[in-house]
Amino acid sequence: MAAHNEIGRLGEAIVSRSLVSRGYEILARNYRKKFGEIDIVARETAGIVHFVEVKAVSYETRDALEWAVSHETWRPEEMVHHHKQTRLSRTIEVWLAEHPELVEYQIDIATVRIVPREKYARIKIFKNIVFEP
Repeated sequence: MAAHNEIGRLGEAIVSRSLVSRGYEILARNYRKKFGEIDIVARETAGIVHFVEVKAVSYETRDALEWAVSHETWRPEEMVHHHKQTRLSRTIEVWLAEHPELVEYQIDIATVRIVPREKYARIKIFKNIVFEP
């Protein structure tokens, strides 16, 4: 598996654990259709379903991570571009059609900055994202 895929999978695992620790139930991971994928589908105790798109990036050291954050050199959330939004929206529509009992939902983007050697990660969740047409 390519290194970027491994970092992506690690980021998804970190976000899933974080959501579970906050009381969310993970309903699905890597829900795939031919036109897209949803990284995590989770439900909070209030019943709202969260479709979470995870973007992960790795750094060699914690200092490098902190420097990148403080200087805003690159923001992983910016990788959820229009094409990705379209594919994600279509996939969410299918998931909702398969689960008509779950009607209240929102889309979240989780960014994970990881230092694998130090087993350190920073998570930031952008809640209730609205895609522009």
